[in-house]
Amino acid sequence: MRPPEILPALRERFSPMAFDRSHTLSDLDVEALLEAARWAPSAGNSQPWAFHLRRRYEAGHDLLVEHLAASSRRWAPDASALVVNLARHEVGDSGLQYSEFAEYDLGQAVAHMTIQAHAMGLACRQFRAFGLEALEASLEVAPGWRVLTMTAIGLGEPDPSTERTRRTIGELRSDGTA
Repeated sequence: MRPPEILPALRERFSPMAFDRSHTLSDLDVEALLEAARWAPSAGNSQPWAFHLRRRYEAGHDLLVEHLAASSRRWAPDASALVVNLARHEVGDSGLQYSEFAEYDLGQAVAHMTIQAHAMGLACRQFRAFGLEALEASLEVAPGWRVLTMTAIGLGEPDPSTERTRRTIGELRSDGTA
């Protein structure tokens, strides 16, 4: 059976394990990526997300690399930028919940950024292979905010030996139900 038609930006998107180290992101590239994330939907228009983006040649990039796990240190530093993805869970340090949908909404913002990157000829790889507590401490993350993931962005180099696979639509429909 032929798969249904979806947007090429969705079908062609991939998560590279290698990036072109010679590529750099311009200020306009960065603004376009953040603008795409800015327009993501969120519960109650709360927009409970923030991004700590550092390009490979910028101050602060080495700090992010320092906290990468060995598995991501092999490829992530070569990306044009590393982005720390944060969700706002609480109002300051009050213990009051800011948004119960913060993680979901951050995911949508990152997805928007990812599709924008693909439309710009770039690729993104989201990952969680880094020292979370040490990174939060180094960045002095504000009360109420939490680091969830990072995204590497740049010119991705697809691995021709790796076949992209996805679960079937039938599996998606039945997961989580009795």
